[in-house]
Amino acid sequence: MFLLFGYSLKDIGNKQRYKKYLAMKSKIPKSIDEYIENFPKEVQQILQKIRSTIQKEVPEAREAISYAMPTFVLNKTLVHFAAYAKHIGFYALPSGNLAFQKEISKYKFGKGSIQFPLNEPIPYGLIKKIVKFRVTENLEKTKKKVQKKNQKPPKRNLKQIMSEELIFFRCYYFLF
Repeated sequence: MFLLFGYSLKDIGNKQRYKKYLAMKSKIPKSIDEYIENFPKEVQQILQKIRSTIQKEVPEAREAISYAMPTFVLNKTLVHFAAYAKHIGFYALPSGNLAFQKEISKYKFGKGSIQFPLNEPIPYGLIKKIVKFRVTENLEKTKKKVQKKNQKPPKRNLKQIMSEELIFFRCYYFLF
């Protein structure tokens, strides 16, 4: 195998891929403000309005960047949104789309995504409804998780324990 300065050709290829990865990673915005700054003024206004709509609905939600997109988190991910050349992508996860199938039917949508064309009015009311739905869904899931964690196994009395032991003994005795 050919070595160049202690690196094989395979390692050099990996290093180039790694450099591309680092360059791409450095372009990922650190905040939602930084993300919004990268777009034309008209798109910035739309993104800011989506952001403020979500903030008004869930002021306690934390802002983050996830999958290189603005994200709102309340215990778990609520929604993501992103701007593209011809549309705004809104990601309410599959459950958000299932609950609002009728309302989103006029837009292009996938399993967990909705595309709002930039040449049409953005449905801020629908975004508000979807966010409300996702908040209640997240809070219910968290509540169930906490309840399940705090649940104690039912207490067994002596009679139950003895009958279980007897059943075990009979099965064990039967096998041998």
